Amino acid sequence: MIKITLPDASIREFPEPVTVAEVAASIGAGLAKAALGGKVAGKVVDTSYLITADSPLAIITAKDPEGLDVIRHSTAHLLAYAVKELFPDAQVTIGPVIENGFFYDFSYKRPFTPDDLVAIEKKMSELASKDEPVTRRVLPRDEAVAHFKEIGEHYKAEIIASIPANEDVSLYREGKFEDLCRGPHVPSTGKLKFFKLMKLAGAYWRGDHNNEMLQRVYGTAWATKDELQQYLTMLEEAEKRDHRKLGRELDLFHIDEHAPGLVFWHPKGWTVWQGVEQYMRKVYQDNGYQEVKGPQIIDKTLWEKTGHWDKYRDNMFTTESEKREYALKPMNCPGHILIFKQGIKSYRDLPLRYGEFGQCHRNEPSGGLHGIMRVRGFTQDDGHIFCTEEQILKECVDYTTLLQKVYTDFGFKNIIYKVATRPEARIGSDESWDKAEHALMESLRASGCEFEISPGDGAFYGPKIEYTLKDAIGRQWQCGTMQVDFSMPERLDAEYVGEDGARHRPVMLHRAIVGSLERFIGILIEEHAGALPTWLAPVQVSVLNITDAQAEYCREIAKTLQNQGLRVNVDLRNEKITYKIREHSMQKLPYILVVGDKEKEAGAVAVRARGNKDLGVMSLEAFVQTIASDITQKA
Repeated sequence: MIKITLPDASIREFPEPVTVAEVAASIGAGLAKAALGGKVAGKVVDTSYLITADSPLAIITAKDPEGLDVIRHSTAHLLAYAVKELFPDAQVTIGPVIENGFFYDFSYKRPFTPDDLVAIEKKMSELASKDEPVTRRVLPRDEAVAHFKEIGEHYKAEIIASIPANEDVSLYREGKFEDLCRGPHVPSTGKLKFFKLMKLAGAYWRGDHNNEMLQRVYGTAWATKDELQQYLTMLEEAEKRDHRKLGRELDLFHIDEHAPGLVFWHPKGWTVWQGVEQYMRKVYQDNGYQEVKGPQIIDKTLWEKTGHWDKYRDNMFTTESEKREYALKPMNCPGHILIFKQGIKSYRDLPLRYGEFGQCHRNEPSGGLHGIMRVRGFTQDDGHIFCTEEQILKECVDYTTLLQKVYTDFGFKNIIYKVATRPEARIGSDESWDKAEHALMESLRASGCEFEISPGDGAFYGPKIEYTLKDAIGRQWQCGTMQVDFSMPERLDAEYVGEDGARHRPVMLHRAIVGSLERFIGILIEEHAGALPTWLAPVQVSVLNITDAQAEYCREIAKTLQNQGLRVNVDLRNEKITYKIREHSMQKLPYILVVGDKEKEAGAVAVRARGNKDLGVMSLEAFVQTIASDITQKA
């Protein structure tokens, strides 16, 4: 008898080997119909997979994350099937699952068009409606190479030829189409109902610019119609909120071809930057950080000692002077250790907290650059805490509390917590990694935070907590970090004198709250759709006159407000007031003050708030109280 242990710990017995599909059918017809695959001893397999020994089994449906991956993987194959039906001369290459969907690369004699995309999607629906079974077979490598050469799929033959000769390969067939794949796949094409092709792009074969440029078709697939529609709606909303588009429209910044991956901040954008930086500087001051500043260029020998040279050399900008090689710093931590090492430090000095608005440079690939979200030059709100082992827990707990307050002030309420543990390639002893990982997890438990584990995603020198923001339309942005590092102080010989009079190594906590200021401002712009809260808005108030008779009064209002520390624009142009109101509203200003003869005579202002809200006529003093409350409450 073969015993199958289900997730609820119940056991089902079968007299002979049994497929995943047969186990699902034994549980119930509904589950059999919904089954997309199974997880046998932790491995995701097809429903046709034959279980030959006692095993734990979970039936995978569209409700499971693994089920969604199976759907997307299978939809990529459905895309290739449809392309071959419509364009028989096209050759298929690779088609992996990616975040929120999939893509497939094709070689074809002419570029695909948007109309082709519509036709391909229609053909995919037709093929899915046939509900053709998806079957798997295994061939020796050389036999598989010969098979694909025979049917004219030379790219597939090349891929298979790179597999070791003694290995077998699996092929999946649906209808007339057969593709190389490890699987698993849905049991039949009828399971693929909710998908959409998104866009076309170019991609070099195997990522090598010396090879042929292929055509990449991107698509998305979901388990339900509602999920697909929600995703498409989110994309529409994201397009409206795109920080690059809003950066132009609101005159905040631009990226220039003369400095790829670097930001030119305009006056309004730099005002927003200063708002974020000065806020974070106050956070430093109120929480025991001493602000420091390190140099931009440091001898490569320091980066070799820390291990960064081996890990990040390809992403570091370098320069040479007097036969010495230097690197523009990609991070601030080694510099802070050098500052710590100046003078003798005592246990009484710990915890010692340094903070820096440190400008860093990383040689990111041009294809990965994205507005101000992913750049080559950026500034971090970087901080490092030097402490004893006994102080780690309290410092991490206090940091999480501080980070939560900061994110709330910027308008983010939903934070996701993850602990990234030791990677394969790392420095330091297992004992130090055990201590560091334990400390981070305990700090989150002490803070009352539920968290996930991200196995192997830690930095090479230590594990970290990743603090991820969820924005207004459901997207996630990983911003803050807290990393526990026993290794770098050792490598750079940092010491303090303990209570016993002996020399000890401090523990180094690497932390950032907003991370890259450039990226965080991009996130803020998209979170608020450009309508930044009053305290951050580059222009907080615009004062508009109706006729020239109110011009001098408008200037007086502006001067009064500026003396209150507000950022004010005065528009005295000889234009219709409706035109001026509309133009300033398009700039997403928090407040517009309209002044006519009645307001001038009464010493008052007509107040319009963002969102076309008419707050009526009020005294200037009352308006100052209103906007001051907004700013104080970070509203």
